[in-house]
Amino acid sequence: MHSGILRKRQIAVFAFFILSLSVLVLRLLYIQVFKHDFYKKIADEQHTVSLEIAPKRGTIFDRNMRVLAINLHSDSVFANPRVIKDKRRTASAVSRVLGMSEGAVYEKLSKDKAFVWVKRKVPAEASARLKALKLEGIDAVQESERSYPDKTLACHAIGTVDIDNNGLEGLELHYNKYLKGEPGWVVSTQDAKRKLLESYQYEYIPAKDGFNLVLTIDEVIQSIAERELAKAFTKFNAKGASIIVMDPHTGDILALANMPNYDLNDAKNRSAESVRNRAINDFFEPGSVFKVVTASAILEEKAVALDDKFDCENGEWHIGRRVLHDHTPHGIITFKEVIEVSSNIGTVKAASHLGPDNMYKYMKLFGLYDRTGIDLPGEVAGMNRPLKGWSKVSMYAIPMGQEVTVTALQLACAISVIADNGYRVRPRIVKQVTDPEGRTIKDFPVNIPNRVISTDTVLKMRGVLNGVVNSGTGKKAKMEDYEAGGKTGTAQKVEQGTYSHNRFIGSFIGFAPVEKPVLAVVVCVDEPHPVYYGGDVAAPVFRNVVNDSLRYLSSRS
Repeated sequence: MHSGILRKRQIAVFAFFILSLSVLVLRLLYIQVFKHDFYKKIADEQHTVSLEIAPKRGTIFDRNMRVLAINLHSDSVFANPRVIKDKRRTASAVSRVLGMSEGAVYEKLSKDKAFVWVKRKVPAEASARLKALKLEGIDAVQESERSYPDKTLACHAIGTVDIDNNGLEGLELHYNKYLKGEPGWVVSTQDAKRKLLESYQYEYIPAKDGFNLVLTIDEVIQSIAERELAKAFTKFNAKGASIIVMDPHTGDILALANMPNYDLNDAKNRSAESVRNRAINDFFEPGSVFKVVTASAILEEKAVALDDKFDCENGEWHIGRRVLHDHTPHGIITFKEVIEVSSNIGTVKAASHLGPDNMYKYMKLFGLYDRTGIDLPGEVAGMNRPLKGWSKVSMYAIPMGQEVTVTALQLACAISVIADNGYRVRPRIVKQVTDPEGRTIKDFPVNIPNRVISTDTVLKMRGVLNGVVNSGTGKKAKMEDYEAGGKTGTAQKVEQGTYSHNRFIGSFIGFAPVEKPVLAVVVCVDEPHPVYYGGDVAAPVFRNVVNDSLRYLSSRS
């Protein structure tokens, strides 16, 4: 009897083990066969990692292949919060090295994640100090950081990028698709501490570095222009200032600068006023510099000759309820002298022989109704009315630079017509795009210029504008070694619909040398005080920039 009970118990235990083993085998079969793909995916996610390889952003060069913007290697610190045991101590150590608040670091380390950025693109010294501490769960990876060797140089033209090297402003934004490049990928295995096992790389797709930009800007001329503009900006307590130096024959922008400016390497700490590219973003009434367009139109249409005389009414002329003034009284003078001394009265009287149709025609020919088409983001054109929108008094205002608005770049193109034998060129600031080996990917050829005025009118205008510099309102633009031509302007700013008596834009537009112009330059100073005349605040900037730039160009030839 006892042996029978024992036998049944043995069979029961044996059956239990057989059943359990069968269940385990079936379960194992289910996991390995039917759920194979599911669990393999989980394992792959835990041990296989796909990392994006950031491309190197393209370099920006000046016209002589001097570096203006380049990418350098930089470390970025990350953490694996799940393996950090003492988060308080770790946060304290990391914050001291990286200059962050301990609370901000602790908040990052408290996240239930296997990867968080602590700080991107830190200085090399800080990265080295952090690595020396050998903190568990803290490591760094090498990234690429944008660097601008000349800091503020051409900041408004070049622009900036974000933390991920995407263009935000200027040429960095406009040509981002060329500069950025394409990311690569590496698929590899990592251990439990997220350390990559380089010997277990399954796939590697290299990044494609970005293309390079070669600009028309000349670093030396840009430096000269910024130096002299900064002097005037400070000396005359100005609100802002702009300068453009251009090759009048090709349209190449050799220098473009604005004040105030900012450090491209520290763009976060710039002011709102320092960001705007005033040379292409701001439009304003030009005042007397517009008389270059008026005089060119008058001479081209042969409405008036240079030696025709006009009564400038001793500086005050009543036209109905309107009164025109000259800043200095004049009597009867020739049309050439009218432009040299910048008489508003004489200019308006001469323009009456031209008529509104021709005035409008030449404004269009000089490009004052259209954007120039320069390859920089944010360019605007002046808000100028069509001919049908002109009033009965427009021809008393427009010829002397009122009721018309322009940008500094439009003025540069306008004065280049006189410097380029009567042709208007389209400005350009990029010459070509090249690959990392220096091969040309895309060319930006010089555009075919448009004829605006005849050679005969050009020669007359050069003589007139040379007279402005030698004996007229632009004497402070005169140089010892080079003959220049140009025109001064002092424009009242409009406030609440009326002309201000204490806010002005002082400007000078000109070219040199007169016989064979090499440079065309525009200088605009916004709200200078207490001195505000263009001949006092802008003409000296033109003189110094052109003098030093021509000497530099002569030394290179």
